[in-house]
Amino acid sequence: MSNPAELSPELPSPELPSPELPSPELPSPELPPLTDDTLWAILNEALDDATVNQLVWYHLGYRQGPAGWQADQVPPDWQQDYPTPPDFIESRPATVKLTRSIPQADKQLLKQELGFKGYKVDELIPRKTRRATMANWLLSHRRQNTPA
Repeated sequence: MSNPAELSPELPSPELPSPELPSPELPSPELPPLTDDTLWAILNEALDDATVNQLVWYHLGYRQGPAGWQADQVPPDWQQDYPTPPDFIESRPATVKLTRSIPQADKQLLKQELGFKGYKVDELIPRKTRRATMANWLLSHRRQNTPA
């Protein structure tokens, strides 16, 4: 007689999000409101990368459900390119797409609304510039979705 462990196939482990893509239930009490203080915290690196990513994911429409990521509220072009939310800090292509999705009239919002003067030349590293892009996208999103 065979060993019972050999007869039963190994059950697949439940599909878990990869560690680089945190997946809290959204909206989450841990997710800060989309305020000027939050945007400054992004620019000043006072918010961790995971939280900054989660803010953008949430406002793009990604939701974590029992069966994994749901993108039915995400714009179709994002759904096609990113069925699961990208790590904007690590992914240059995702950040380029985010930049291109900011309306031209909103490209200077960090400067115009927050008075952000940019980073010094020696501070220009991909991580910081991507965080600035994310903050600008969030500011544009807030502006477009706030009743006048």
